[in-house]
Amino acid sequence: MDFTYNSNQIALYHSDNNLLAEVTFPAVDQNTVNINHTYVDDSLRGQGVAGQLMEAVAKQLRSENKKAILTCSYAINWFEKHPEYNDLVK
Repeated sequence: MDFTYNSNQIALYHSDNNLLAEVTFPAVDQNTVNINHTYVDDSLRGQGVAGQLMEAVAKQLRSENKKAILTCSYAINWFEKHPEYNDLVK
């Protein structure tokens, strides 16, 4: 997937610039973000896009040496199923 990496957001846009999927993670402090929202358009549901977004945010957090608070229900479930990223959860 050709994700767009913005400040506190990783997103997927259609060629017409419509948002197709995103994960948002606003900063809580200098070393912590809050993964608070995951969205996938109906046209992409069931294709693993949300999981790919979580993987992307997890890799970004690890590369930036940051931790995450999870308030998005999808993120909570995803991190529970991927214990290899437990070190990122605050």
